[in-house]
Amino acid sequence: MDKRKKQISPERKGIYYTGMILSGIGLLMFLSTFVTFLANFGDFSNFEARAKSEGFRAFGGIALIMIGGVLAKIGSHGLAGTGIVLDPEKARQDVEPWSRMSGGIVQDALSEVDLVNKLEDRLDGPDHVVKVRCRECKSLNEETAKFCNQCGSAL
Repeated sequence: MDKRKKQISPERKGIYYTGMILSGIGLLMFLSTFVTFLANFGDFSNFEARAKSEGFRAFGGIALIMIGGVLAKIGSHGLAGTGIVLDPEKARQDVEPWSRMSGGIVQDALSEVDLVNKLEDRLDGPDHVVKVRCRECKSLNEETAKFCNQCGSAL
């Protein structure tokens, strides 16, 4: 697979980081309304102007958080990966770095589980096992055995 297809384009990275910055600014704007509310608690002078300012910061902050979230999602998964453009083949290409990464994360997690390691060891063994039947007692022995493991006679 082409190395360029596995990387996220600089444009998408720019959109992603722009969205994250907008979300951060929006969060700060929204949280600043609580700070000013607590700082002016019980002070009703100039209430109307403060209410307009706090309302603008609160709703503007929420809007920026939402816009930033949408931009970050588009930047990380692409237009087709987020469902804005309905093209399944393009969507697979857009989300390929993430699906490859999540497969790697799952593989790392599974490598820590003892049961999975034991199953892998069993599956990695030979596809078929050849046994040799003893002519004397008819028991099965490994193909490399020189003597029967039951009666001891030569194979």
